[in-house]
Amino acid sequence: MFFWLYEQLAAGGHVPVLNILRYITFRGGMALFTAQLVVMLMGSRFIAWMRTKQGKGQPIRKEGIERHIIEKAGTPTMGGVMILAGLIVGTLLWADLRNVYTWAVLLVTTGYGVLGFLDDYAKVTKQTTAGLSGFARLAIEAGVAMAAILLILVFAAKPPPDGHLLTSVVFPLAKQAVINLGWFYLVFGAFVIVGAANAVNFTDGLDGLATVPVMIASAALGFIAYLVGNYVFANYLQLHFVPGVGEIAVFCSALIGAGMGFLWYNAPPARIFMGDTGSLALGGALGSIAVATRHEIVLAVIGGLFVAETLSVVIQVAWFKRTGRRVFLMAPIHHHFEKLGWSESTVVIRFWIVSLMLALLGLATLKLR
Repeated sequence: MFFWLYEQLAAGGHVPVLNILRYITFRGGMALFTAQLVVMLMGSRFIAWMRTKQGKGQPIRKEGIERHIIEKAGTPTMGGVMILAGLIVGTLLWADLRNVYTWAVLLVTTGYGVLGFLDDYAKVTKQTTAGLSGFARLAIEAGVAMAAILLILVFAAKPPPDGHLLTSVVFPLAKQAVINLGWFYLVFGAFVIVGAANAVNFTDGLDGLATVPVMIASAALGFIAYLVGNYVFANYLQLHFVPGVGEIAVFCSALIGAGMGFLWYNAPPARIFMGDTGSLALGGALGSIAVATRHEIVLAVIGGLFVAETLSVVIQVAWFKRTGRRVFLMAPIHHHFEKLGWSESTVVIRFWIVSLMLALLGLATLKLR
């Protein structure tokens, strides 16, 4: 909205001071502040209201960590609504609303947030850890992801020289390693987005465990979006230039701000859980940003923590079905370390450190060409 105001007033020379709104860095900083402020203002009242409405709060897995059943019982869920409110307000106020990438990532984030809300609602009302049908949820996630990708393919400016980059997979460390998938990219891109959403969903099991790694990944991807969307920087670093994608940096900043505001209430001991409302939305957001910037493979490095959490579940289930034995004491893997005797805060902080190291490793691929 404010960018539109700049175009109407500053561009015509009426209010020169509004020229500052030209800069993505300024609007990104303001989006971060706005998103955090919205979440902080919602916090206590929203949590009290959700506690009243939900009664027993989020159901806790009976086969899980024993102390969680006692310590976390009664904690309300659906805190992702707070994150989404801050993220959406911050983005709508400070991003360029004529930019197709802005709407594509908002479509995925909001769509997955609504789906997660319905899943949380089913769990709370039925007091069970089983929400919506797994097949139905995956089908809806894939549909929303494909709709966002199609939006980009149809309306985004075509990158030089031939525009095929929008349907191509770009490999890090090698500038010329590009595979054009054509319309099959819809399937590949949807796989990336759906996979990211569910990977973050698996990670969201301890207070603050998913929130900070999502913020770290968002910061790294926002930086990548800014570089890839700037012809001078992209050319210098030998990155593939994607016109207009730099605007996603404003969205990423709003995501970080919303995460900071939510962490105030989600820090141990959490007063509210983000639930599937937040984890699916945030994971979908990361996946859609990676797709938009053509850094899907780098996402697997930056979000390596989420990949490890997902693989631990896949390995555990597959091995147990095959042999009747478990590889890990409990999956996802953060519970394995709890079973080994690590305290919750130790697991969370060490996983944050791993996430930061992986984000730095992912950013290092920008220069290693």
